[in-house]
Amino acid sequence: MEKSVCRVSGDALSSLVNFGNMPLGNGFLLPKDFDREYFYKMAVGFSEKSKMFQLIDQPTPEKMFHEEYAFYSSTSIRMAEHFKEFANSIIASEYLQSKDPFVVELGCNDGIMLKNFADKKIKHLGVEPSKNVAKAANEKGVRTCSEFFSAELAHKIVEEDGKADAFLAANVMCHIPNIVDVVEGINILLNDKGIIAFEDPYLGDVIEKVSYDQIYDEHVFLFSAISINNLFSQFDFELIDVIHQPTHGGSMRYVLAKKGVFKIKESVIKLLEKENLQGLDKIETVLKFKENVEHSKGELVTLLKKLKAQHKRIAGYGATSKSTTILNYCDIGPDLIEYISDTTPIKQGKLTPGVHIPVVPYETFKENPPDYAILFAWNHAEEIMAKEKDFMAKGGKWITHVPNVRIL
Repeated sequence: MEKSVCRVSGDALSSLVNFGNMPLGNGFLLPKDFDREYFYKMAVGFSEKSKMFQLIDQPTPEKMFHEEYAFYSSTSIRMAEHFKEFANSIIASEYLQSKDPFVVELGCNDGIMLKNFADKKIKHLGVEPSKNVAKAANEKGVRTCSEFFSAELAHKIVEEDGKADAFLAANVMCHIPNIVDVVEGINILLNDKGIIAFEDPYLGDVIEKVSYDQIYDEHVFLFSAISINNLFSQFDFELIDVIHQPTHGGSMRYVLAKKGVFKIKESVIKLLEKENLQGLDKIETVLKFKENVEHSKGELVTLLKKLKAQHKRIAGYGATSKSTTILNYCDIGPDLIEYISDTTPIKQGKLTPGVHIPVVPYETFKENPPDYAILFAWNHAEEIMAKEKDFMAKGGKWITHVPNVRIL
């Protein structure tokens, strides 16, 4: 879906980093599917009007979210704990104090967050377009419909369940190309005192850490507080709170409500000041980011080729969507990386999108460890390091590219 104009403001986009032909981030496949593999031109642009950092071209949602979607949130214990905290913070807040509150979550995946509301008998509804993970959510007792959220669906939900007190999302809003239509749907769905709380990878962290692997097909946007305020003000919403999160290598939780309903917290004022100092509203900042991305690519390829020349075995740890960007942009294939281990059954036995590195069960990493492992799941580094003490004790070393390419 090529878009040379901003999806929010309609003004022309300034083209920035061009990553070349890119497969779907979660498009793990078998050899028989090579001739049908889908590629698109992945490049990012910036709108000087909306201040929105976004993909210029994006595959249609149906290509990315479907009955074979390869990511289940509940595979990470740390993420289960994180979403429990998110849910409990909403339940205990001043925002959810009505007698019989109703909570809607967009992109609820396998119910990892909404289960916390279901367990407390709080009325809820998950909206999840990928049929396989929606089915998993329903099986856990999390009421879920498998549809794409829209103004039309919002009207339907209001007719059947009434207005909602809270609209939640986690790592989902940045996936949505028709974001203005979705905000219109949220406006229809919420009652007058309803709040929006969502979190996504944060542009400020991506630029600071040069974590360009946060850019892939699903992430059509990378948000800042400045761009979120610009977007939601179109429907008379305003930011009332922001809470930085360590998840996904740096995320921001945004809380919004109708203008004047709740007091704006000091956290919002401070973050907006910080973003202005960082230059997140200026194209010069993202052009500097482009230079840093190109430098990171060169450093990583040079390191891997050097280790390979020394006859070192290199594997990947975590067949993430983010790894698809790194591998394809840097042209790193099975000549440099022997395999990538992953705990997700639906990915095992398949090959990585584009460059076709084998994805193997986690047991392979334990039984046949490499000399060096590239930490593709670097955002879970703390959890991984605690788990892999044996690997390190036997001399195994980690490679990361964030915030710079180095051996840990």
